[in-house]
Amino acid sequence: MENKMMGCAVLAFGLMFLVLNASGSPSNDISCRDAITDLLPCKSFLVGSGPASPTAACCLGAETATKQLLATTTETRKAVCECIHKWGRDVGANPENGNKIREFCKTGLSPCKDVK
Repeated sequence: MENKMMGCAVLAFGLMFLVLNASGSPSNDISCRDAITDLLPCKSFLVGSGPASPTAACCLGAETATKQLLATTTETRKAVCECIHKWGRDVGANPENGNKIREFCKTGLSPCKDVK
């Protein structure tokens, strides 16, 4: 009886270990969707149909995306930057306005500038 109880305890512990390891830890990488969502408030400025300078919401989104991109792997950053550039082309963004966001919003580094 004692061996049976011990066996059940070991089995329960083993199952708990498998479940906890299977769930893993959440990824901190930013996705393309996350980055574009962060940058959506910048769309009217990027395409030239909005204000002459980025809005506070645009700056906040750009800052959030920049911080998240800088905290990820080079591979993820490259993929997300390519996605952001494609989105910019698709919506008709003016590349000069894209460069101005960093200047106006004082986001500092440009996480997509040197990614190859």
